[in-house]
Amino acid sequence: MAKQTFTAGNVLTAAQVNTLQQNDYNQTVSAKTASYVLIASDVGTRISMNSATATTITVNSSLFAAGDQVYVVNIGAGTCTITAGTATVTTSGSLALGQYDSGTIYFTATGSAIFFSASASGDVTLTGTQTLTNKTLSSPVINTPKVSCTYTAKTAAYTFVSGDEGNLFSMNNAATQQFNIPTDATFNFAVGTEFNVFWITGAGQPTIGAVTPATTTVISTGATSATPKLRVANSGATIKKLAANSWIVFGDLA
Repeated sequence: MAKQTFTAGNVLTAAQVNTLQQNDYNQTVSAKTASYVLIASDVGTRISMNSATATTITVNSSLFAAGDQVYVVNIGAGTCTITAGTATVTTSGSLALGQYDSGTIYFTATGSAIFFSASASGDVTLTGTQTLTNKTLSSPVINTPKVSCTYTAKTAAYTFVSGDEGNLFSMNNAATQQFNIPTDATFNFAVGTEFNVFWITGAGQPTIGAVTPATTTVISTGATSATPKLRVANSGATIKKLAANSWIVFGDLA
């Protein structure tokens, strides 16, 4: 039931009072399958959008009073976007609701509203097993703790590939071999990605460098060249991505 207006002299039956009370816990649902413009009687109700394609819910002024609110839920596959018509709609998150997202339009004045999205915004920590469907992550920081890592022994030059993140590699060859960092165009590793390497034995002193030095920058505190070397047998180093096509190597370097 939408918000009711009463005048002096109105007499309500018990059933009507019960219905009004029930709406405090179960909002009246108005199902929509296409873009919709809010009307005054939508105050206090739930708008449920169900469309396979993108839709909008438009908010106009001079329909609602300060303190009024409308709840919106999107159960369709198409994104539903809260859109300012003649009213102003602000939010600290997103005005776009994906499938199964929801939020509240809260009016601070007749022509001004704030949209509080129930969807996660800002920094979010996910624990346990999570399934994200049709979600866009903007500059996510994903920390994947490892109690162990994969160790791979190499005897020839090796270029890191997707799936090597956080793993350990050794080099053993009579001749110098290189651990190669590909360009972002080949494998766009996330900023913060690390590889760990060490020189297990062999006369060849392993180096660390870029597949394409003109594109990928490799810096280190242990060497002035773009191809730092592991210092002695059993020396180790960490290769960490700092930015796009930019890496640093630190450890026991020559």
